[in-house]
Amino acid sequence: MKIEAGLFNLVGLFFIPVATVYGFMVDWNEPVGFLALYLLAALCLMIGIYLRMTGKRIGARPEDRVDAEIHEGSGEQGHFSPWSWWPLVLGLACAGGFLGLAVGWWVFLFGAGLAVIALVGWVYEYSRGDHAH
Repeated sequence: MKIEAGLFNLVGLFFIPVATVYGFMVDWNEPVGFLALYLLAALCLMIGIYLRMTGKRIGARPEDRVDAEIHEGSGEQGHFSPWSWWPLVLGLACAGGFLGLAVGWWVFLFGAGLAVIALVGWVYEYSRGDHAH
């Protein structure tokens, strides 16, 4: 993760002078542009710092080493729910919520309600039913 962290940190450090130059070019009268660039720099730096801390915690991955073999990356990559329908429901609810911002607030409320139901269903999926732990 060293390369990913360095890339995000480099991009974050790049956007700080870009935001400053942009602010001088607009005489600091247009607050959305330079503020968005500063926030973009902060976001990139936060991701870079997180990746660097995670890389120190888990050590070098096979794709980080030059002498790694292909078989070192095999095995379990994480825990995923291939049979779960909750991510689809949550995605549709978020799409409905964003549609509601453009169309009307009543559509947004239906999307937000469905999103809460989908999020609770996804979080507690392994606490009940056939797959309870």
